[in-house]
Amino acid sequence: MPKFCANLTWLFTETPLMQRFAAAKEAGFDAVEVLDPYDAPVQDMRDQLVWQELRMALINCPPPNYTGGAPGYAAVPGSRFQQDFKRTLRYAQALKAEFVHVLAGEASGPEAHETFVENLRWAAKAAGKQKLTIEPLNPTDRPGYFLNDYYQARDVLAEVGAKNLALQFDAYHVARIHGDVRAVWTDLRDLVAHVQVAQVPDRSEPEGDGVDYPAFFAQLDADGYNGWVSGEYAPKAGTRKGLGWIS
Repeated sequence: MPKFCANLTWLFTETPLMQRFAAAKEAGFDAVEVLDPYDAPVQDMRDQLVWQELRMALINCPPPNYTGGAPGYAAVPGSRFQQDFKRTLRYAQALKAEFVHVLAGEASGPEAHETFVENLRWAAKAAGKQKLTIEPLNPTDRPGYFLNDYYQARDVLAEVGAKNLALQFDAYHVARIHGDVRAVWTDLRDLVAHVQVAQVPDRSEPEGDGVDYPAFFAQLDADGYNGWVSGEYAPKAGTRKGLGWIS
């Protein structure tokens, strides 16, 4: 059975953020994600991780744009990505986050590609031992997002050539983009460092019709994947009632 992780941006939202750490631990999780931890005092969040004996698996970069712009801009020419990455890195180090997910943002064309590669090379070097990921998002949910294909991501990773940069495999987005989750996993599994799951098409609990998650989890085990598998979904009727998928 894979190691399951709770995305606290999506799960346990019945309670304030700082109370979700205890809820996740009570539910049996050993790790959590918080996509945008920047609203909370970093020391308070670090205390919750220590008190609940939880690991922070992942946070997003850059901090969210509260002026109404699209989230992320690592592929956007002329953006302030490098400045904001430094802030994210401070949060990641304080929270001992295993991964920082670098958001590409909305852009297109050769200049966006060159910007993305250049920023990823810079970030990988600036990060030192901190591990980074990139993740394609499906165009239906995120129109205009630069990184929108998992094989495009494979080519970007090869071009950047950084040992601390890997692929984030979100099975929901894989299914929406490519259809066959297990086939894409087979092609790209050697590049994957982190997995996220939700059912298609409603992004609910990873169970029932849609993606065959029991088969996918069995394949992860068979292939020796030992990273986190994070539940990043919108519960249908409360987080606790919907956790049966784990067993």
